[in-house]
Amino acid sequence: MQVTETLSEGLKRELKIDIPAGDLATKLEDYMADLKSKANIKGFRPGKVPVGHLKKMYGRQAMAEILSNTIQETTQNVVEERSERPALTPEIDLPEEDAEKIMAGDADLSFKMTYDVLPVFEIVDFAGFDIERPVVEIADEEVETQVADIAKNNTPFDTKDGVAEDGDRVTMSYLGKIDGEAFDGGADENGQLVLGSGQFIPGFEEQLTGLKAGDEKVVEVNFPEDYPAAHLAGKAAAFDVEVKEVAAPGEVTIDDKFAEGLGLESLDKLKEIVRGQIESQFGQMTRQRVKRQLLDKLDDHYSFELPEKLLESEFEIVWRQVEEDMKRNEKTFEDEDTTEDEAKAEYRKIAERRVRLGLVLSEIGEKNDIQVTDEELQRALYDRVRQFPGQEQQVFDYYKNNQQALASLRAPIYEEKVVDFMLELANVTDKTVTKEELEKLVAEDEEDA
Repeated sequence: MQVTETLSEGLKRELKIDIPAGDLATKLEDYMADLKSKANIKGFRPGKVPVGHLKKMYGRQAMAEILSNTIQETTQNVVEERSERPALTPEIDLPEEDAEKIMAGDADLSFKMTYDVLPVFEIVDFAGFDIERPVVEIADEEVETQVADIAKNNTPFDTKDGVAEDGDRVTMSYLGKIDGEAFDGGADENGQLVLGSGQFIPGFEEQLTGLKAGDEKVVEVNFPEDYPAAHLAGKAAAFDVEVKEVAAPGEVTIDDKFAEGLGLESLDKLKEIVRGQIESQFGQMTRQRVKRQLLDKLDDHYSFELPEKLLESEFEIVWRQVEEDMKRNEKTFEDEDTTEDEAKAEYRKIAERRVRLGLVLSEIGEKNDIQVTDEELQRALYDRVRQFPGQEQQVFDYYKNNQQALASLRAPIYEEKVVDFMLELANVTDKTVTKEELEKLVAEDEEDA
């Protein structure tokens, strides 16, 4: 075998590999000898089938398998001998015009192998990173407010004979139309609405005030300009409404009996759970803020050439998501005060940051022997499976039989473990903030992102 480097420019590598036809012939002879010992062909005794007959029957199939295995083994061995780390699986270029001659054993196997190598860089001393961790102290008043909201959402309602007033619950059927045509999501047979809750389109609830069970009315409203469903935003709509029931709110006493009605042993236990939920909510926001600071500092410290094909692959993922979002929201680049070329330039920067930071985090994890355990991966797989009720087995089999899909579950776990490792060594100081301040910080991070 002869390996000739034809390109070494930056991270790009191109090699020409030549394997003599004689080497392939030897492999074919070995293959046939093994096949002869196992072949069971009618008219021949076991182990006595002539090699010429086997070649006639299976020679082409055997040579195709030998070529595939030889190319795979050769590329792997060449990379290892050169002590290089390809960013992606090397691309193989085997000239089609030579394929038949090679299959027939009349020509050497000659192919081109191209790949990008991973960049080499030094790990910075992130122990010197100063990270400020915003922490929200959960006041008792916050817990009481959340418990009061739970009580409000569990208010009992009793049917009344009179007209609907503010605070009453109206049960109704309705059908929404735009320009006389019904639209998706605009109908319900037993919709319920508490008047004054602000849950429906502005102007809808007010037009139900004064109605009683059995009344019918056409409610006319305008969808807000910023309504999430772009095909409805700013449109005038008419709803054919029939009131089925009007119910008045009852009294709720927040005590142990109320907690027991929720399946808990006491009011204290309810407050404990609510406090935990609030802490978890703000804890996730704190984590998001801290991680963003850490990644920003890494991004400031690193600037190196990126593997071109790896970058293109990441950009395609990012851009495909952008196009899907714009299509779903019926937006254009003009709506965003930009052009497609300008947008692509901005999102390419995002892809570059992702690839660069991904390589840095991967290197830090590898240098510090950070691993994702089988138990952690299994837990992530089961969490994923539970997201598809009724299809659990199909989803489980998909991930178990698809290494790339399984890697997509492993990657975020690995990233979080590397981040945790870095934060343990970084200079992290806590700063007490209000929930409003934390929400603002996170919102600013999301806007920047």
